Amino acid sequence: MSFAAGSRLGVYEIVGPLGAGGMGEVYRARDTRLSREVAIKVLPSAAASDPDRRLRFEQEARSASALNHPNILTIYDVGSSDGTVFIAMELVEGKTLRELVASGEPLPMRRLLDVATQTAEGLAKAHGAGIVHRDLKPENLMVSKDGFVKILDFGLAKLIEPVTQDASVLPTAVAAPTTPGTVMGTAGYMSPEQASGQSVDYRSDQFTLGAILYEMATGKRAFQRKTGAETLVAIIREEPEPLTQAAPKSPAPVRWIVERLLSKDPEERYASTKDLARDLRSVRDHLSETSASGGLEPTEPVKVKRRGWLLPAAAALLVGAAAGLASRGLLTKAAPPVQFQRLSFQRGWISTARFAPDGQTIVYSASWDGRPLEVYTTRPESAESRSLGLSGASLLAVSSAGELAVALDRHYVVGYEATGTLARVPLAGGAPRPILEGVQDADWSPDGKELAVARVAGNRSRVEYPIGKVLYEAPGWVLTLRVSPDSRYVAFIDCPQRGNNDGNVRIVDANGKRVFDGPLVPGGGGLAWSPDGRELWFDGISAVSLSGRIRDVWPSPLANLQDVGRDGRVLFDETSGRREMVGFAAGDPNPRNLTGLNWSFPADISPDGVNVLFNEHQRNPRSIYIRKLDGSPAVRIGEGEGFEISPDGAWALACSLPDRRTMLLIPTGAGETKSVPLAITCQWANWMPDGRSAVISGAEPGHANRLFLQDVAGGPPRPITPEGTTMISHGLSHDGKSVIARGADGLHAIYPTGSGEPRSIPGLHSEELPLEWTADGQSVYVTRLSALPGVIEILDIRTGKRTPYRRFEPPDAAGVDQAGPAVVTPDGRACVYSYRRILGDLYLATGLR
Repeated sequence: MSFAAGSRLGVYEIVGPLGAGGMGEVYRARDTRLSREVAIKVLPSAAASDPDRRLRFEQEARSASALNHPNILTIYDVGSSDGTVFIAMELVEGKTLRELVASGEPLPMRRLLDVATQTAEGLAKAHGAGIVHRDLKPENLMVSKDGFVKILDFGLAKLIEPVTQDASVLPTAVAAPTTPGTVMGTAGYMSPEQASGQSVDYRSDQFTLGAILYEMATGKRAFQRKTGAETLVAIIREEPEPLTQAAPKSPAPVRWIVERLLSKDPEERYASTKDLARDLRSVRDHLSETSASGGLEPTEPVKVKRRGWLLPAAAALLVGAAAGLASRGLLTKAAPPVQFQRLSFQRGWISTARFAPDGQTIVYSASWDGRPLEVYTTRPESAESRSLGLSGASLLAVSSAGELAVALDRHYVVGYEATGTLARVPLAGGAPRPILEGVQDADWSPDGKELAVARVAGNRSRVEYPIGKVLYEAPGWVLTLRVSPDSRYVAFIDCPQRGNNDGNVRIVDANGKRVFDGPLVPGGGGLAWSPDGRELWFDGISAVSLSGRIRDVWPSPLANLQDVGRDGRVLFDETSGRREMVGFAAGDPNPRNLTGLNWSFPADISPDGVNVLFNEHQRNPRSIYIRKLDGSPAVRIGEGEGFEISPDGAWALACSLPDRRTMLLIPTGAGETKSVPLAITCQWANWMPDGRSAVISGAEPGHANRLFLQDVAGGPPRPITPEGTTMISHGLSHDGKSVIARGADGLHAIYPTGSGEPRSIPGLHSEELPLEWTADGQSVYVTRLSALPGVIEILDIRTGKRTPYRRFEPPDAAGVDQAGPAVVTPDGRACVYSYRRILGDLYLATGLR
């Protein structure tokens, strides 16, 4: 059905047609209530009787009503009139990107970057709400007269997870005609997984955006063959002509971004579309006219394997900054270009990398292709790495005398917190000599004679330099430690929460006096002193002077600092991470992937074994979800950190972030969240069996951590254990009379929630994590993080006898640096575990200042 000018749909008066697509006709209309012009999209009457098309149209409307972002078309209204279903939306005056690239000529680089950045920012908003476009193409990107990019037509959007009311809006608008059917998407812009009929997520949109960027940069499509079928085959199996040939003047950061987006393997694209938008924005805002014409070049040919050849695009910041200073007469000589060289070429993760005393040899430890950590050496002029034969060893530091400090039997205690046995071994070869157990990190003194260490001391962490002389002690843990070139200072990252790698940069002098208490560094990262010792560099990459002045050196979210050489060259690794979640439902021996977004952290399984409660760390703010173990879509129920489902299954116990000073009771179904202010900082919590109170692991201001009994209706908490005790799992017994917690001595014990004395648990090792009590209350499920395969055992708390319960291991072990944690039902019929995969490549940078 067509609508003539003057026709009305509810309060909307039709002005004239705008276009048509496979999912509807679009008209210019006037909103008679608000006296504004709008676009009206209607479902044609011929298709209204088609249940599938109507369902997809209504799905578009639901998607559209979920999001609100400047780069996504705004939806005003969804309604029907005389059997006609319609959507009223923002009217954009401008051209589609298809019209802008129709000439076959590349877009100017600055316009390309502006369009790309705005598109990525709109997609990031949609992806953050769990919505994938699935039909992104130049026809669906409108550029308004004032330069704003609007993403159109989410008619094929797939809801990866339900969208809550606080999520935001998704549009639909004029697109080139498409024929609805079983093939979802447009052939030339599909991702490999979409083209081959596999399930897709947000990374599919990233691939499509990469194809669009390629077309804007070259004037031709990345994948275009004579027929649609041939095009799909090309997407799945072939590579486009490299940008170095197709668009030789495109700047290196743009080439790296496009190559990463066009990776065939979704794992090798961006872990977050928000990170992609940040990179594009950095290049757009800081790329100078010189570098925009291709001035930023790598030191080795770009034509290498697809994976890993994205270097963080923020390197262009330095070139742009130099050009800006020169234009104001503040520089008399142009800064040399920043150059990069890739040093590693295998698939896995890198723990540590250091320059050797000669300044040319590079020593690093890595886990390649799922094998244990090993120490390697390489040189910039070589593409090969040589193993030192130290299987299972993790590099910590290299001395000026050519001696290595390594960690043997490195294992995770919880989260990112890992310890091992410190050992010394000559770089030239030899057997390691163990020195000290429970070491988190270590570094050599400048003369190579002494070691500074961060080590576990009971339930606290200590910084000692030299070993035995305590400079600092805290209840959290220490992630990274470095001694200054003059030996006067020790810098480290102090992580206040066990297992969490968010930490503060701190510097103390040789007497333990605090010199600098720095900013919180999300995700921790590396530290390195500048060659002259006047600055400490940390992840960002930023630098701080001893007086506390902070400056940005290379503000890239993708670069993990490893070391700074005496000549100023920088070692860093570029990583992508993902935490996946796998579940075994009751009665089903086959595992099922239950991953939500990109960093799914299981917290609990409901008492009936049907639902898993998990935290999605990839979202900001962090969000809490529930998902059935049968693989049904995940449901977002709130923000914060979730701990446990109530005994009746009606509520999830959680706390607010980042302050952790509010207890949250979030309904698992319909209902309103209840907030309970706390007088303590909450780290973990378990429901009491009556559902009216909870045991909380937390701390009062100025005191060490301990366990408290807290009424969920509010009121003051009641301490039930001595200071220095922590609980980070489901430690509360089913009768509520006992709780397993780690004491100030670092060992787990069973503490009464009422009166009485704690008792030890025979056979439970300090590095093991209790997961859950068995249904009979006589045993606990225990595991040790990081071991592959992961192993869960049942430990009898009276005798120490162990019974195997389950072994688990991801099918692809490459990059998996931690198997666990896991949650188990008391009867053992259902289990959910997670594993962390980190994939990285090592690089050498020259010219950073």
